Amino acid sequence: MSSLMNTYGTRTLTLTKGAGSRVWDDQGNSYIDAIAGIAVCGLGHSHPALTKAISEQAATLLHVSNLYNIPQQQRLGDLLIQVSGMDKVFFSNSGAEANEAAIKIARKYGNEKGVKNPAVIVMANSFHGRTLATLSATGNVKVQIGFEPLVEGFIRVPYNDVAAVKAAIAEHKNIVAILVEPVQGEGGVRVPAADYLNQLRTLCDEHALLLMTDEIQTGNGRTGTFFAYQHNGILPDVVTTAKGLGNGMPIGACLARGKAAEVLQAGNHGTTFGGNPLACSAGIAVIETLLADKLMERVTTLGNRMLTGFKEALGDNPKVVDIRGKGLMIGIELNAPCAELVQKGRDLGILINVTAMNTIRLLPTFILSDAEADELVSKVVTLVTEFSPN
Repeated sequence: MSSLMNTYGTRTLTLTKGAGSRVWDDQGNSYIDAIAGIAVCGLGHSHPALTKAISEQAATLLHVSNLYNIPQQQRLGDLLIQVSGMDKVFFSNSGAEANEAAIKIARKYGNEKGVKNPAVIVMANSFHGRTLATLSATGNVKVQIGFEPLVEGFIRVPYNDVAAVKAAIAEHKNIVAILVEPVQGEGGVRVPAADYLNQLRTLCDEHALLLMTDEIQTGNGRTGTFFAYQHNGILPDVVTTAKGLGNGMPIGACLARGKAAEVLQAGNHGTTFGGNPLACSAGIAVIETLLADKLMERVTTLGNRMLTGFKEALGDNPKVVDIRGKGLMIGIELNAPCAELVQKGRDLGILINVTAMNTIRLLPTFILSDAEADELVSKVVTLVTEFSPN
């Protein structure tokens, strides 16, 4: 009997090593990793810059807590400010914790303005984490069942519906912030209208609300810019990120600017492990590599190549509802639940993911070769072509 809680169900694949965009199982089988740790390993596996940074830091100092100055934390904070346009950073251990910090900023911002019971607008089909607050903000009843009572203070509206946001603001005078994913990942790789974030920014400016973008999955180069909001030429008030920031080392960050950056003061928030020397050394290596190797440009090129390939091969397939994506965040929505394709993909030598029941989600590494990208497209096309809904 396993000593592990059954939170992940039955797992039938054991991976033992990785290099570049490929991983190997305990039977010696090789796979193109098109999940990348669920949008984590943008630099791929066993990247030399990351391996060097982690090894050197592990031999020096792993952890001291936030009772002391941590030079690596300051350096990573400076880099994040440089690439984001934000003013301040709080480091955590995960995306859920980064979103918890954002929610606390919104609550305290509202209370300091004298707003009674401050509320945050969130979106249907969103995913923000599995802590009680982030679970409550998440727009998926399935993952909330059994954990009631949920945390109050969230007003849900449809995604990509500015009119619904306007109506909520008009109806609820206690709204203090909007929390939104620039592209919904767990919700099925949903890409909103090109000006959606711009319109939300305008509404927040008009009503003195905080615009908070959840970039846990879209950040760190995943969509072709360091953060996805940068496609829109705007600045949020709060940005959360994690996943790809450490390329496998657990780290999250909540960034803020202007008035939002000054909300949390000494004693308002904290963490034992967040921003420790090891995790921050990994984050520094990730950002420096993304910039030096111009990997955001590579993400755009690869994403366009793969989307074009999918649309050319599957555009007329009656089983395909939609093909969408931004950078290396690609979704192929089918007309029936398709979880069985995960195993069938393994049989073909690719690791894929199905989300929202009927959407193949691809989150490959940024260092895919053209040949690997074409192989991935070809094998996914085969999966879809041969798919027979029950």
